[in-house]
Amino acid sequence: MSYDLELINVGKVYDNGTPAVIDFNLIVNKGEFIAFLGPSGCGKTTTLRMIAGFESITSGDILIRGKVINDQPAEQRPTAMIFQNYALFPHMSVRENVRFGLDVKKIAKPERDAKVERILDKLGITDIGDHRPDRLSGGQKQRIALARALVVEPDILLLDEPLGALDANLRKSIQNELKLLQRRLGVTFVFVTHAQSEALALSDRIVVMNAGRIEQVSAPYELYTRPKTLFVAKFIGRNALIPGRVVAFEGGGVTLDTMFGQLVGSAHGQTPGVGDAASLAVPAEAIDVLPLETPLETIVATYGGPAIKARVESISQVGHIVQIAAAIGAEAPVLVEFHVDKYAGHFAERAEVLLAWRRDAATLVVH
Repeated sequence: MSYDLELINVGKVYDNGTPAVIDFNLIVNKGEFIAFLGPSGCGKTTTLRMIAGFESITSGDILIRGKVINDQPAEQRPTAMIFQNYALFPHMSVRENVRFGLDVKKIAKPERDAKVERILDKLGITDIGDHRPDRLSGGQKQRIALARALVVEPDILLLDEPLGALDANLRKSIQNELKLLQRRLGVTFVFVTHAQSEALALSDRIVVMNAGRIEQVSAPYELYTRPKTLFVAKFIGRNALIPGRVVAFEGGGVTLDTMFGQLVGSAHGQTPGVGDAASLAVPAEAIDVLPLETPLETIVATYGGPAIKARVESISQVGHIVQIAAAIGAEAPVLVEFHVDKYAGHFAERAEVLLAWRRDAATLVVH
């Protein structure tokens, strides 16, 4: 079977010996929307540039539709790339900018002009075709960059933080347009971003990178709810991390001995050994806040295990979402998120409470 994109043991080491990407392996199906996500310097943009041909690879192979392209020049690869600053030519009109790639490929004028007009129409920018980019808005420039990349009909579109220069409202609007466009065209997108919300909203799968290595490749919901490493649990979402050691593992359920007593969670495909150092990762929205006087038997019957005693440090509200920061002793405060209707007026700052979660909501992360 031929995939749109394969990276096999790809590595990049700079001339000074610094590794930028280490043993990167990924298979991308036709029409997938893949996001590379991670902190600055993790190697995500370097990986994208290696796919595009702007960076050489030190080891491994890159294949597009079954063909090794390691030594193929960037202009001969079946890819197109959109940069954060869009890299539009200020002295050219919108139409000339979009046409540029077809001119480079020496496409015959009738076919070239027809392709340009079709993509301008598809992206709703025909009416600004004769304008210069410097007189246009950020959203319009984004569409021009997309049109210029898509008009050459690439097998894979590479996007390097293309929404980073937009304000929050416009960014959200363009996100929606980008996802709909990708679905309609069926083109494979590989998208670099440092914004979690962007990756979670747009992609079919997310590649989380750290220090040049892949930490996890998962669909957005799985990544958010089932982190597989401590880095991912800390980096994605707002997880409470409760450290301890495994004391029991049976039927997918796991019990950890922690500073708060024995707490329960789910292993979700992992097979920990008794005595292993591990943490329970619990999403902020999966934690319930209970009155301090809630009977233990009620908690165990409802949640499958005991609760943690905590003190409400702060309560904040943004729109319909309320966030409680609850101190649990020596560990960092636990964040709890919920709709305003759930606990409206139930708890006050400095109140003593209990924190509980259902076993399946807590994911075991072995250290």
